[in-house]
Amino acid sequence: MRGHCILSHGFESGPDAAKVTALAEVAQRHGWSHERPDFTDLDARHDVSELGDVPARLQRLLALARAAAAKGPLLLAGSSLGAWISAQASLQVAVTGLFLLAPPVRMAPAPPMDAARVPISIVHGWDDELIPAADVVAWAQPRRARLLLVDDSHRLSAHVAASADAFAALLASLPA
Repeated sequence: MRGHCILSHGFESGPDAAKVTALAEVAQRHGWSHERPDFTDLDARHDVSELGDVPARLQRLLALARAAAAKGPLLLAGSSLGAWISAQASLQVAVTGLFLLAPPVRMAPAPPMDAARVPISIVHGWDDELIPAADVVAWAQPRRARLLLVDDSHRLSAHVAASADAFAALLASLPA
């Protein structure tokens, strides 16, 4: 195996969602092991916030990421809230790259999204109703992230295949 990918689903989605399933298939084809943690129990915690228990979600990902990083190269990928926790986790765990779908670069009351200085690839919809494309462009530019803007909304449902292709390109660009 070239490394390990942790693929984090979006808020009120799940580990079997179309996008993370497509990414898992790409990881496998490119020689990366993968896992898709289930955060649905934390997303259901509306007593904590309207986005569920975001701190617990981040801590769960960090525990998985630390264990995986101890064994070899680690890449974090996520969709929406999964992208936010992946980026934040990259500041605390050594990762070889980040793949972010519809990343919420600003998500009050949480701090603005930040990420390690590693290769980053982003897919975002021009018509994202939650996160303006201009905000994502502004976030990506100083990080020199690869950025694919598509004619889609926040769910990127019309661009699952394009997202998988962008993920494949990121994996292929990483050192063997």
